[in-house]
Amino acid sequence: MPRLWLHFLTALLLLRPNVVVVVFAGQDFTGDYSKLSGIIIPGFASTQLRAWSFLDCPFSPLDFNPLDLVWLDTTKLLSAVNCWLKCMLLEPYNQTDNPECKSRPDSGLSAITELDPGYITGIFSNLPGPLSSVWKEWIKWCIEFGIEANAIIAVPYDWRLSPSKLEERDLYFHKLKLTFETALKLRGGPSLVFAHSLGNNVFRYFLEWLKLEIPPKHYNQWLDEHIHAYFAVGAPLLGATETVKAVLSGLTFGLPVSEGTARLMVNSFASSLWMLPVSKHCRGDSVYWKHFSGGRRKSYKTYDCDEKEFQGNFSGWPTNIVNIEVPSTPGFYAYPSVTDVVETNLSSAECGLSTQLSFSAREISDGTFFKAIEHYDPDSKLLLHQLQKSYHGDPVLNPLTPWDRPPIKNIFCIYGTELKTEVGYYFAPSGKPYPDNWIITDVIYEVEGSLFSRSGNLVEGNPGAASGDETVPYHSLSWCKNWLGPKVNITRAPQAEHDGSDVQVELNVEHTYDEDIIPNMTRSPRVKYITYYEDSETIPGKRTAVWELDKANHRNIVRSPVLMRELWLQMWHDIHPKAKSKFVTKAKRGPLRDDDCYWDYGKARCAWGEYCEYRYVFGDVHLGQSCRLRNNSDVQLLNYV
Repeated sequence: MPRLWLHFLTALLLLRPNVVVVVFAGQDFTGDYSKLSGIIIPGFASTQLRAWSFLDCPFSPLDFNPLDLVWLDTTKLLSAVNCWLKCMLLEPYNQTDNPECKSRPDSGLSAITELDPGYITGIFSNLPGPLSSVWKEWIKWCIEFGIEANAIIAVPYDWRLSPSKLEERDLYFHKLKLTFETALKLRGGPSLVFAHSLGNNVFRYFLEWLKLEIPPKHYNQWLDEHIHAYFAVGAPLLGATETVKAVLSGLTFGLPVSEGTARLMVNSFASSLWMLPVSKHCRGDSVYWKHFSGGRRKSYKTYDCDEKEFQGNFSGWPTNIVNIEVPSTPGFYAYPSVTDVVETNLSSAECGLSTQLSFSAREISDGTFFKAIEHYDPDSKLLLHQLQKSYHGDPVLNPLTPWDRPPIKNIFCIYGTELKTEVGYYFAPSGKPYPDNWIITDVIYEVEGSLFSRSGNLVEGNPGAASGDETVPYHSLSWCKNWLGPKVNITRAPQAEHDGSDVQVELNVEHTYDEDIIPNMTRSPRVKYITYYEDSETIPGKRTAVWELDKANHRNIVRSPVLMRELWLQMWHDIHPKAKSKFVTKAKRGPLRDDDCYWDYGKARCAWGEYCEYRYVFGDVHLGQSCRLRNNSDVQLLNYV
């Protein structure tokens, strides 16, 4: 293995005995740079759940025994779906287990690498491969580069539970605090946090919960000692519209179940509301806020919206999230039973008038929408109950509010853009019994700065400068741009290896809070770019950056070699004692691993001859495999200091 690979530990926690002076956000840290740890917080449905009961399935040869895989075992799902649902569903109101079967999250890295090893297509992949192998490639990279086993720590959780229930039932946030403290004692240095999707919401709640566990004057000190950098990957900072589709009509994620079954399952989880779209103009205070204001505040508002919310349209989103047709008179036809559907002459119902109602992000997150359809949908009362109990009434944090920048020294917000993403829906009664009583009649997508319906018609609204990552809208992903300072340096560079000829830079761009930053830069239609937004003038000791990756899918971004490379280079730059700039240079990107070298058939030699050479190894089956990094290629890392 070339010496170059050994340097990867500095970016992704690789362990070596070398001793250097490491500068962490202006603070000298003398010791070996093997002291870093990496803590991974997975996203929704990205943790294995295992049975913790004996369950006999009478119509299937497959039963559930303790430690059997539940999420996700597609064999049992296909052969005994009713049994499988008993192990998955929670009691909707109090979030307890089914009396016949209970499931608990697995532990360790194995819990997040592959949810269902061997399944060919599925929930988190648009490409052939094992089902939901979200973090598998990430872990393989770490192993390939020699990272020690105790340097990477996964903190899986029961993604079915609301944040308060995670702590009440599993003491999850107590355990997470101990994980950071144990990593500091074990490794001797702070941790890097890698959170994906819902994992970012979990981490945000943890930071607020921590305020109640640590004296206020020690809170920032604890963060500085235990967390060096936070990498927020695909964070739904203002929620995701797909959440509404999941709770109203069902979202199967590619599983072999009906949408109705998927809806029943998702609505039994209190976590299904954790990523509801929220207004950027509405904020909520913790009921414990008075303890952090010297007790001077005699009253507080648990949820309050400023004037912009009522003067503008769509709560700052591109369009209304939900447009739904409801009968003119509630009652018999709202959600009929199977018998009602068979026995009723539905033609008479068709003569009745219907009313179309539209709802913004605020009206969804504050419960107005669910209250409006309470007479037409049996799940509305349940969802209103969970909204109040688990979110608006949460004593630590109302998660359905916009984020402020976490008080962490170094924050990197990373997400994909320029993919067609759902931002609004049209629903109508289907005439079928619950849970299939709603049907989606149209979908509104954001596509590269425009809004289109599913039929291809242009839709009026307030589209953003770009589109989202196919799951989370751009409006939500890009909220972290508000964490940048008043002056921002913007760099756009190709994702592939490049010599710097196509790099575009704008320095000291003015940035106003609550306004997007739109770079005046060109695009080649055949090139995928990364656009970096980096603080030019930052708060002393704080550093913020936003990375936008063209065409990076929400569910696949964490296995992107491009993302891994950028993380590596940034951390290599951070720990190097000769680093002068705050961020790694983007001037060029040469090959950094053997897989980056390839055969140039036009020139009949390995491309990037400065870095790559032809070196045959027994077992190579094509020329590209024999193109490998030169042994002295580690010298190029000095280009990124």
